[in-house]
Amino acid sequence: MEDPDDGAPLQRRLERAQREHRTPSLVAGVVREGQLVWSGGAGEVEGSVPDADTQYRIGSITKTLVAVAVMRLRDEGRVALSDPIEAHLPGTGLQVSIGQLLMHAGGTPAETGGPWWERTAGGPVDDLVADLAARGPVGPADRRFHYSNVGFGLLGGVVERVRGRPWADVVAEEVLAPLGMTRTTPRPVAPAAPGLAVHPWADVVLPEPEHDAGAMAPAGQLWSTATDLGRWCAFLAGDVGEVLSPDTLAEMRVPGMVDDRPGEPWTTAWGLGLQVGNADGRRTVGHGGSMPGFLAVVQVEVETGLGLTAMANTTAGLDPALVGDLWDLARTHLAPAPAPWRPTAAPADVLELLGIWYWGPRAHVLRLADGELHLAPMEGSGRVSRFAPRDDGTWVGRDGYYAGEVLTAVRRGDGTTRHLDLGSFIFTRTPYDPHADVPGGVDPAGWR
Repeated sequence: MEDPDDGAPLQRRLERAQREHRTPSLVAGVVREGQLVWSGGAGEVEGSVPDADTQYRIGSITKTLVAVAVMRLRDEGRVALSDPIEAHLPGTGLQVSIGQLLMHAGGTPAETGGPWWERTAGGPVDDLVADLAARGPVGPADRRFHYSNVGFGLLGGVVERVRGRPWADVVAEEVLAPLGMTRTTPRPVAPAAPGLAVHPWADVVLPEPEHDAGAMAPAGQLWSTATDLGRWCAFLAGDVGEVLSPDTLAEMRVPGMVDDRPGEPWTTAWGLGLQVGNADGRRTVGHGGSMPGFLAVVQVEVETGLGLTAMANTTAGLDPALVGDLWDLARTHLAPAPAPWRPTAAPADVLELLGIWYWGPRAHVLRLADGELHLAPMEGSGRVSRFAPRDDGTWVGRDGYYAGEVLTAVRRGDGTTRHLDLGSFIFTRTPYDPHADVPGGVDPAGWR
C-alpha cells in the first residue's frame, strides 16, 4: 500500500508549476511495476481541480498508438516495413518506406501544404496524397532525421486501407479496448479540459479551436487521461497484454534515427514510432505531444519500468523543468522497496562456463543473472552483452556488439569447456591458451 505522503512533494511541485507559469490546469501520474502509484492535479477545469479521469488532448502521443497498429499489420504479414508507401497509397510519388516514415526518416515534409492542420479541419487522405505529389519530399529518404506529421497521416491512411475501416476504430478495437484504455477517444468526452492559450503579458486566456483533423488526425488527434496514459506507460515498459509481442515492442524501442544537432551530444533518437531518450545514463522511451491549447508527455525508463505522464491545457509556457523534477522526485519518494536476494538454481554445465575468460590477453568476466549470461571486460570499458539460452545449448546475444551473434561452448571429450567461440572470437581460460583453437595459432615458444 502506498503511503499517501510519498506523493506530497510531487503534488507541491505540480502546484508550483501551475502557479508560477500561469498554466490553466495540469495533471500528472507516475507508474511503477505496471500500476499508477501516484497522480495529482493543479489548477481548475470547470471550477474543479482536474484528476486522473480528466481528458486532455495528447497530440503526438497519438503517433505511438498508430505505430502499434502498423506493427500489428507487419506481424500479421499484411505489410512490411520495407513496403514503399506507394504500394498502399498510390499517387504520392515518394520513394519512402513504411519503416522510414515510422522513424521520421522519409524526407517527407513536416506539415501539410495548406492551412496549418492543427488549427483547421482536415480532409480525406486522397487530398493529403495529392498535396504530397504536388510538393515532393524536402530531403532524401533514410539519410537524416526530419520530424514529419505528414508521415503519420500517411501511416494512418495505410492502416485504413489495409484494415478497411477508419484508423481510429482500428486503434480503439485492437489497442485501446484490450488494454482497458476506455477514456482515450478521438474527440473530447467530459470531463475534459478546454484548449487554451495564455496571453504573454496579461492573465487572460483565449480558447483554441477543436476539430477533426481528417487525414492528419493520426499525427495528433486523440484525447486521454492520466489513468489511461498510465496504462500506456505500463505497455511501453513491457506489459503488452495480447496487443503486441514483447519482441516487437523491443524492436520498436531500438533507436534507428538520431536527432543529431551540431555541437551537442545526442539525447533523442527515434525507433519505430517511439521517441528514445538518452540522457544522464538513462534510456527512456515514449513521446511528447502538443496541439494548440495542449501539451503532454509520456516517458518510461527502459531498465526500471518507471513511467511518467503529464498533461496541461496550454499552448505554450509549461514549466520547462517540471518533467525532469517530477522524474527526480518520483525516483526518490516513489521508489519501490528493493527486492530481497534469493538463490536461483543453475545447471552444472552452465555454472562451469562462469568466471574469467581471456580474449587474447584481456580478461573478461562471464556471469549468470536472471537466466542469461552477461559478458563484460573485467576492467575498463568495452564490449558488454547479454546472452539468452537456446534449445541447442548455445547462447544468442541480446544486445551490444554481440547482438544476434552465437556463443558456443566448445567442449572436450569429457564434457568440460575447452574455450568459448563467439562469432569467431575465441575466449580461453588463460591468455592465448596454446591448447585452444586461437585464430592464427599461438607462438610455440610461448610468453617470453
